[in-house]
Amino acid sequence: MTSPFPGMDPYLEGYLWPDVHNRLAAVISELLAPQIAPKYVARLELYTVDDSSPESEIGIMYPDVEILKRNTLLKESDVAYGAVNSITEPTVVIAANQAIRLNIPVVEIRDVAKNRLVTAIEILYPVNKRKPGLDAYQEKRMDLHRSGVHLLEIDLLRRGTRPFLHPRLPQADYLALLMRAGTQKTEVWAFNLPDALPVLPVPLAHPDADVKLSLRQALDLIYERSLYQLSIDYQKDPPPPEFSAAVKTWMQEVANKTE
Repeated sequence: MTSPFPGMDPYLEGYLWPDVHNRLAAVISELLAPQIAPKYVARLELYTVDDSSPESEIGIMYPDVEILKRNTLLKESDVAYGAVNSITEPTVVIAANQAIRLNIPVVEIRDVAKNRLVTAIEILYPVNKRKPGLDAYQEKRMDLHRSGVHLLEIDLLRRGTRPFLHPRLPQADYLALLMRAGTQKTEVWAFNLPDALPVLPVPLAHPDADVKLSLRQALDLIYERSLYQLSIDYQKDPPPPEFSAAVKTWMQEVANKTE
């Protein structure tokens, strides 16, 4: 079974995202490998990031373990023995922010002859879209560009701040962009929830032609292999941010077709 949505599945943007991200990176590498061999190889490279501000993801992607709820109702025994003047229990106890260490996979295309990094494919993580992780990721993007590396960036998360900002950037739920090495142009693919997922070009070293990456094929593969439908209740609202009333109506129609 594949996702009922024709494009991105918004229910994958919540607590399932770490699994989705890892599997998507692996499948993208798998799909590209036969297209680029034997001159190039596709490898997964892990880079470590400390998420020092995870509180915005509590209840969305991270478990609600940092907030310890207290029962403020008086016990019958307290009232019976005149304990109403005892110290009142706090409503909640909020633990101090603790950084969460993340190992984020990046798809790297390298030439076989010299093991030189030619293209990096970044699938954005929530930590990449809010400070201070946003600043670090933007610096990484510039380092890749200065080093002559192509960057294909895939943003399948609606929440957060996009690393690439431009007045001509379309307003859309999802975004993919390509920064080709040696140019000052950025190619952008903007798509909304009802839209089909794009087929993206993946550049190689000159003069080799681009190869193709079908996001639809990649998403279908990980959905089928992971049986995500067993973990999703399509009758409930997806993770935030909230959609418009019109889109929510359309989503309900899509969900009803799966029953």
